[in-house]
Amino acid sequence: MQKFANYIKKIEIDSLWSGKKHIVWELDPKVNILSGINGVGKSTILNKVVKGLSAGGEFPSHMLKGVRIDVEPDDARWIRYDLIRSLDSNITASFSDSDSSIRQALTALNGIAGGSQLDIQLYQLQRKYLDYQVNIGNRIIDQLQQGNMDAAQQLSQKKKRFQDIVDELFTDTGKHIIRTENEIRFTQIGEQLMPYQLSSGEKQMLIILLTVLVEDDQPYVLFMDEPEVSLHIEWQKRLIDLCLELNPNVQIILTTHSPAVVMNGWMDHVTEVSDITVV
Repeated sequence: MQKFANYIKKIEIDSLWSGKKHIVWELDPKVNILSGINGVGKSTILNKVVKGLSAGGEFPSHMLKGVRIDVEPDDARWIRYDLIRSLDSNITASFSDSDSSIRQALTALNGIAGGSQLDIQLYQLQRKYLDYQVNIGNRIIDQLQQGNMDAAQQLSQKKKRFQDIVDELFTDTGKHIIRTENEIRFTQIGEQLMPYQLSSGEKQMLIILLTVLVEDDQPYVLFMDEPEVSLHIEWQKRLIDLCLELNPNVQIILTTHSPAVVMNGWMDHVTEVSDITVV
């Protein structure tokens, strides 16, 4: 049976570049914010850890040489995780054969060829969102059959809170989630919109919130590389709090340049790359 970790306790990297800069980073179970000037190695640290994990999250057999992580509990050998980047480049030319079905689906949905990195993430998250709803629905039915009305109602609250949050964030543009649909769609002044028609900042925020929601309160590590790049400053301020609200068991590990990200009481969770570097 796979034993999943609750969170990462420590990241150690023998050499960040060319045998230089030994990294030792003791992590908080909830929020970890890595700061530093451009080129100091923030993204490289995240990339090395994520690249070393298998697609299913197994370690240490899949960890890169010179990269080690300690987890809680110590004997766990798997970890649930994801990496969110701020990039929204067009990836039409970079599709592999295995991605062709996604490209065809996006073409049909968008009416244009290809899509962007954010579109691909949204497409995949839509599938996870459907699975999440089926899972929640089955558990609600089970509770109702047992006569546990309060428990059944509680199970539906997290999805409703997610929808309320998105409506609140998008209110200035008049967009609202259509709550009668199983897939995520929006209305705006009487017109129906697909998620792929949102702005880059809206897509980015939707992806982050969906990613933590569909994990269904399971322990989960969310790596984010400068997630604030396309986000409104007010969204940056709320980003960490909203993630923790939708999944209190998520461990956030992110890089940032933005002071707004830490404004809501997270300043004590900021680590400079120089603070964890042993030359």
